[in-house]
Formats: sequence, C-alpha cells, structure tokens
Amino acid sequence: MPALCRDCLNQFDAAPRCPTCRSPRIVRHDELWDLSIAHMDCDAFYASVEKRDNPDLADKPVIIGGGRRGVVSTACYIARIRGVRSAMPMFKALALCPDAVIVKPRMQAYVEASRAIRAMMETLTPAIEPLSLDEAFLDLSGTRRLHGAPPAVMLAQLVRRMRSELGLTGSIGLSHNKFLAKIASDLDKPHGFSVIGRAETDAFLRPKPVRMIWGVGAAGQEALERAGIRTFDDLLRWDRHDLGARFGSMGDRLWHLARGIDRRRVSRDTAMKSISNETTFHDDTSDPDLLDGHLWRMCEKVADRAKAKDLAGRVVTLKLKRANFALISRRLALRDATQMADRIYRTARGLFDQVGDQGPYRLIGAGLSDICPAQDADRSPDLLDPDAAKRAHAERATDAIRARFGPDAILKGRALR
Repeated sequence: MPALCRDCLNQFDAAPRCPTCRSPRIVRHDELWDLSIAHMDCDAFYASVEKRDNPDLADKPVIIGGGRRGVVSTACYIARIRGVRSAMPMFKALALCPDAVIVKPRMQAYVEASRAIRAMMETLTPAIEPLSLDEAFLDLSGTRRLHGAPPAVMLAQLVRRMRSELGLTGSIGLSHNKFLAKIASDLDKPHGFSVIGRAETDAFLRPKPVRMIWGVGAAGQEALERAGIRTFDDLLRWDRHDLGARFGSMGDRLWHLARGIDRRRVSRDTAMKSISNETTFHDDTSDPDLLDGHLWRMCEKVADRAKAKDLAGRVVTLKLKRANFALISRRLALRDATQMADRIYRTARGLFDQVGDQGPYRLIGAGLSDICPAQDADRSPDLLDPDAAKRAHAERATDAIRARFGPDAILKGRALR
C-alpha cells in the first residue's frame, strides 16, 4: 500500500513509521497516488493567527469574539474541548471555560495570512476555488509532470510550508470529487490528512449521518428526519423521482451525493454572488437591544469582508429565523452599491423594523448581494440623509486607525450590546 511521511515527504510502502525519519505521521491509502481533488481547511484559523502573533497565548484557551455580552466567533481547540462553540453566548462560553482569553477579531491580520496561504497554493495549481479566508478546493489533476511528484506529496508539502513559514496549520482532505474531499478534511482535525478513495466511497458513506452534507443545516436535517432519512443508507432507499417530488431541486442533488457523485469542477473564476454573516443564538431572544447589537456586528463583518476583497453590493438582505424555525427574509435594492457598515446596518435595521415583533428569534443575519467591484460603490450622495457623507468619512477614518492600531482602537457603543 502506498504511504507518505507527512514530515519528510518520503514515499514508501506502508509501515508503522517512516523508514527515513521514523515519524509516525504517516498517510497510507491504496489510491494515494491517483487522487487529485483536495480541500484544505485551516485549523481554528483566527485563533491560530492570534496564538502565532502572541506566543503568550500558545497553551491557553483562546476565544475570538466580542465582550462578555457578545458571542463566540470561533475558539481554539483547547477551548473547544471544554465545550465552547461558535455562536455561543460569551457568558456561557466563560462558564464552560472561565480561564479563557477573549480576543477581539483582527480581520486585517486574518486577510494577510489568507493571502500568504493562497500564494503558496498558487505554486501548486492555478485551479483554486476559495470558500472563505481559511479554506479552499484545489484541483491538482495533471500537475504530476510539472512537480515531479503526485498531488498527495505536494499537498503535504503545502501544509508543511504553512507551518514552518507562517506558523499556521491546516487539514487536508483528498478524494475524487469536491463533496468527498470536503468531508475528508474534517475527519482528522487538527493538522490532519485524510483520504477517501473511489473504491471505498459507498462503504464509507452508507453509515454516515446526512448532516455531513455541506449546506444541510438544522432546518434541512429536520425535513430529512421527517422523511425518515438520517443516514446515507436511508437516502439510498429513495427513488430519484420521489426525492425530487419531496425536496425539489435539492432532491436530485441528494440522490447523487448519496452515491458519492459530484461532478462540480474546481472553478477558479466562480464569481462571488453574496457576502453574508449570521449567528444562531444559544437561547431564543426577543431582547431589542441584544438583537440590535447582533445586527450591527453582522453588518460590520459583512462590510469588513467586502472591504478586504475590494467588493461592494447593491442589495442588502436581512435574515431572521423564529423559534419555530420559520424563516423570515427581507431584501432591499439600493440606489447604488455599498461596502459601508453604516449603510448596510441602517438598511438592515429598516428591514428589521418592517418585520415588527415576530420573535423570539433563534437566528439573525445580514448580507450583501448583486456583488460588484468596490470602485463602483458609494458614489451618489443621499440627499435625504445629509449626515451620511460625514458618517462614511468617519468610517473610513476608523478603518485606517484600526488597520494601524488594531481592531479595539475604536468601538461603536452598539457593538457592546
């Protein structure tokens, strides 16, 4: 069986340890040299960047998020072992992990780290499809002659470079399509390397829960469970036509994924269709101040991501999910595109006020769509809001100060709600 040492990149027949460096960090698989579709996912990315930049945090539980009344954005693995999860209220996270160090997000630092990782990927293949700052699909088909080594070796070299040059780690999933590569990357985190081959696809998937399907959220899981579908084996019992009749276009996708079929290509030029951020509350809430604070933070994160990618959007969307899982969505097309947090928030807040009191809510989110280059954004003055230009100028000045002195240099009062 082909095997690869992830430390020295030695290729050999399977053994408990590398015969060259004696490392136990071995990946072995019958199809190891034949597979070329990969998913790379950084390990606890935001927290890892903070620990890298502040060595005093290395052995401490770190939570990225707002103040004690905020929510968890992400957490390092030490905190996760204690039960801390994304979107958990901070007071509950601190009850589980009272010695945690809370760090406010530094988006610019994360963007810079992401760009450095992307540059490393570019040396392997031009076929890269980013999903976010910390994960991407790669297609290394046909690159063996170029690099003189199979894709598995080049991927192991990538994460080795990330660790030695950037002080960050990532987990690799290698398979024959995007669906399985993404599943594989989550099987052995952190700093893992997992392989799902063609021959084992059916046996691997059958007992697994359908919640492993990327894009099937809580509401989707409930709909599948009402149909008696909990595992891929359950899904395989359904006729393709019946799945389509029950779940619409998603039914056909489920039929294919149940069989490990995913014909989507790794597409470098996939245009970003939207930028959004949402949070699910640990406890449903109708508290207007808490909801307003969350809405501001969601809009600010959307704006930060738009600015980081030099993009803007012409449509603002508000998303709410009630306690009974009923989804409420509102959208408004702007006169011209924006990437400004103030304008996104004021538009989303207006949509929220239109919804009225239909809480309690379990989720709130905001987004931008109809994406365009930032050079086309925020050009027309709002004649009905003479202070808009002043607020935009203040926001740009705030961005510049935060870029120089850190994200905590200036905070809006509503961000502390």
